[in-house]
Amino acid sequence: MSKQFKSPLHETAMTTPTDFWNDSCSIPELTYAMEHGAVGATTNPVIVGNVLKNEMDKYEARIFELIKDMPEATEDDIAWTIIEEMAVEGAKILEPLYHETKGQKGRISIQTNTKFYRSAKLMADQAVGFHQLAPNMQIKMPTTSAGIEAFEEATYRGASINATVSYTVPQALAVAEAVERGLKRRESEGLPTEDMHPVCTIMVGRLDDWLKDVANRDHIIVDPAYLEMAGVATFKNAYKIYKEKGYRTQLLAAAYRNHHQWSDFIGGDVSLTIPFKWQKRFNGSDITVENRMDNPVDPKAIEALKKHFPDFVKAYEADGMTVEEFDTYGAVTKTLKQFLAGYDSLIEMIRDRMVIIK
Repeated sequence: MSKQFKSPLHETAMTTPTDFWNDSCSIPELTYAMEHGAVGATTNPVIVGNVLKNEMDKYEARIFELIKDMPEATEDDIAWTIIEEMAVEGAKILEPLYHETKGQKGRISIQTNTKFYRSAKLMADQAVGFHQLAPNMQIKMPTTSAGIEAFEEATYRGASINATVSYTVPQALAVAEAVERGLKRRESEGLPTEDMHPVCTIMVGRLDDWLKDVANRDHIIVDPAYLEMAGVATFKNAYKIYKEKGYRTQLLAAAYRNHHQWSDFIGGDVSLTIPFKWQKRFNGSDITVENRMDNPVDPKAIEALKKHFPDFVKAYEADGMTVEEFDTYGAVTKTLKQFLAGYDSLIEMIRDRMVIIK
């Protein structure tokens, strides 16, 4: 690594089309990430809960202030006020970059209520509300069948979306098509689209996790290294199709489990949302920064995964699933339950400060 770069991630950001985000709304973590080239940040119920747990000394007084000033507020009302304030605080730090790049970078993602995952209307309406919190908001919604409808509607109404709870090529293609419909509806009415920047997440590590769950459940033996590359292979296949079709949505890799989920994507016109601990690991590594996005995953790995895992076929092949099948795909249901549990944990932290036993 040249002395002109602070770290491998900084070199990645400065010398390739590959962007990275801080996978958290923690201000200290975002500050570190931006020093190393990060151009965005993200939140979800689990992330917000973890920030509160780790930085409660910063937020507790504000929680008590809201409880006092909003005497009729529910614990959900207080929680969503905190979530929105965290996002707005991060947005202010990123806003200069947002204006500098005319909306293409410098955004922070805020996630709609996971409980809305079955309702396109509730998700789209909340997305539009979040869009108005700051100019550089990016709105996360789960890639369920209702989510596909919500992505089109929210895009049409001017929100830049971030499709989450997404692991597969069929989901990524359905998202991109929905966004295109929304953008074209705006353009047909003379509404601007040039400052919008939709992204579609593929949670590469969570796809690996799910296939490992299946292997344990069904007593499947494959080379364990192959299970570390399922998400990478799926992401690269989606990227190839995106480029062929010229979609205006950018792919975003998330859910880090190994260095390939950074190093194998270097050189791609993609974003990577990287947790703080993995930023530190990558920056402390001796992995060289070179274009690997076009390097194919070992065909033997793909062949073995296809042979043993129908759920990999569903993830990897463009026609592996219908939109209606998204709702019952194992990685989707597993993550929805985790996000719902994360939200419940967040509410419990607020409840503990609203209902005090003396």
